[in-house]
Amino acid sequence: MTTNPRKGTDPVPAEESDQLTIRPLGAGQEVGRSCIMLEFKGKKIMLDCGIHPGLSGMDALPFIDLIEADEVDLLLVSHFHLDHSGALPWFLTKTSFKGRVFMTHATKAIYRWLVSDYIKVSNISTEQMLYTESDLENSMDRIETINFHEERDVRGVKFWAYNAGHVLGAAMFMIEIAGVKILYTGDFSRQEDRHLMAAEIPTVHPDVLITESTYGTHIHEKREERESRFTGLVSDIVGRGGRCLIPVFALGRAQELLLILDEYWSLHPELQDIPIYYASSLAKKCMAVYQTYVNAMNDRIRRQIAINNPFVFRHISNLKVYANKGIDHFEDIGPCVIMASPGMMQSGLSRELFESWCTDPKNGVIIAGYCVEGTLAKTILSEPDEITTMSGQKLPLRMSVDYISFSAHTDYQQTSEFINILKPPHVVLVHGEQNEMSRLRAALEREHRGAILVHTPRNTQPLALCFRGDTTAKVMGSLAVDPPKEGQELQGILVKRNFNYHILAPADLNKYTELVQSEVTQRQSLQYAGSVPLLRHVLMQLAGHIDFLSETRWRLYSCIELTIESSTIVLEWRAGPVADMYADALVGAALSAAALAAPAATHPPLAPKLDRMHFKECVIEMFQDMFGEDSVPKMFKGDKLYVTVDDKRADIDLQSMEVRCPEEPSLASCVRSALQHLHAALSPVRPPPGAPPPAPPPADS
Repeated sequence: MTTNPRKGTDPVPAEESDQLTIRPLGAGQEVGRSCIMLEFKGKKIMLDCGIHPGLSGMDALPFIDLIEADEVDLLLVSHFHLDHSGALPWFLTKTSFKGRVFMTHATKAIYRWLVSDYIKVSNISTEQMLYTESDLENSMDRIETINFHEERDVRGVKFWAYNAGHVLGAAMFMIEIAGVKILYTGDFSRQEDRHLMAAEIPTVHPDVLITESTYGTHIHEKREERESRFTGLVSDIVGRGGRCLIPVFALGRAQELLLILDEYWSLHPELQDIPIYYASSLAKKCMAVYQTYVNAMNDRIRRQIAINNPFVFRHISNLKVYANKGIDHFEDIGPCVIMASPGMMQSGLSRELFESWCTDPKNGVIIAGYCVEGTLAKTILSEPDEITTMSGQKLPLRMSVDYISFSAHTDYQQTSEFINILKPPHVVLVHGEQNEMSRLRAALEREHRGAILVHTPRNTQPLALCFRGDTTAKVMGSLAVDPPKEGQELQGILVKRNFNYHILAPADLNKYTELVQSEVTQRQSLQYAGSVPLLRHVLMQLAGHIDFLSETRWRLYSCIELTIESSTIVLEWRAGPVADMYADALVGAALSAAALAAPAATHPPLAPKLDRMHFKECVIEMFQDMFGEDSVPKMFKGDKLYVTVDDKRADIDLQSMEVRCPEEPSLASCVRSALQHLHAALSPVRPPPGAPPPAPPPADS
């Protein structure tokens, strides 16, 4: 955690701040309603937008009310499970969110049907429904798709996706903002199963890893042992004449279990008279999607598809489920295996079948995935004596209850190996119950002994991390033609686009940017009722040399034109910091001249010429006062003179007013400026062109 070192001073603009803020709005020390907010350099990114399976209505949403939806630049959805995507229709249609949304192609295809099914089976009133089928359809138009390893850029935020191995289309997102890289794993698995490849190892090392902690320090049993135990339990239940219920989500682990059961039935002819049903309103749509995205699966499936489609099952029948009507053409007679959704039995067909079968000891239920607190699936794992039905009735629980995790989440071994390879300085744990998360944090800290910092923020608790880096500007265009030299000053315009800086010559702006160079001409008028000779005298004392373009048009400082129009003075110049300063000084001088009382006679007669000897004496005295008595020779002949300061010599030509000092240009500039001001002060005032010659002095009487 970092504190603001600038406390008490003006706040740093968000786009210049070095502080990265990570704030879980869901999945902070809990499983469900995943929603993580990132904020860095003025950019705001939301990672996932799910609902809580154990809650309903507005209570199931992440803590969206703590943010301003219209300030979110980007929303990335890792996969289609409802605890990661279920709040998306609500967020896209019911809030002021104007940013862009990305997910993979397979995720978008399956999200459409999965959320539609959720709307149909939700056992809550219409008033409590978060969104409708129409809202879902409208949300689809807002969602953009991204391919794995395709780099995208949204308002300076770069991101790309890696395969996460959790479900079909699941992605891990690498996000880069101003050189800082954050990897968000979502749910991921490093173990290849029957149809999905293992999660990829990114080739880029992140500065921050935001990863799930679902199973904490648990170690999964081997896939072969797990499958053997699963098929053995199913065989035992149907062998004793019972009905085997396997609650699953319509898409995800269901397809893995279908592959296992279909193969097992093929190898055991004695079981082939016992039906296996896949009961889902999405049954056909699910299979169509999986058959479409076969190339996103592992090598085993891709090889098999060349011979026969593994998702065309020989021993499994689809049962069409209708909302509020139950199952079509299903006779509940004798042993069978039914896979029904949803996986946590909070409502829907899996809940109805469980309530119908739970009182018969011959029947059995196999929980095959992770269960969230507050759901029926989690409750029955503790084997209570009775359960409460949807209608509030109490029923005895006599059917067998078994748990085998086919959930494609990492265990401790996979998570630790993943961290060892990536070596991120910071690891942020999300998507885990508080106790499991705490155990995982302690284990990782013991293993890595301070090499990484492990953070476990709660929901709504911001985690602030500080990343300081050098800002590099790239020289482009005509300024980059010649190689730089040591000590050379480079002048150009600094252009910032997103988090990239470039230095360009003004003439190159329209070539490399959408900017154009413009000139602003300033014009200022002021009343002046004084005499013109007095004004001329005051301005010459201030500005030194004046170019008299005509009797009423003068140029001062080589950049400002002054025009006298009857009782008005008009100043005109090209806007710029130096020219603006000169103009302000001239306005002040003109106003002071106007305030002076008019002299009794005309302006003093003009001196015929400069007194050269007096000028030389004044030069010596001035430089002695500036640099010391030993810096200038006491006497000199002609118009050549020199000034010595810290062993650096500046040569002066009083005739041409030139000053040369190759060793120290700043000394030459200082001497030249002082010399010019002295010369201007002592020089006779020259009349403007066409002015009458000065009157001769009066003769002595």
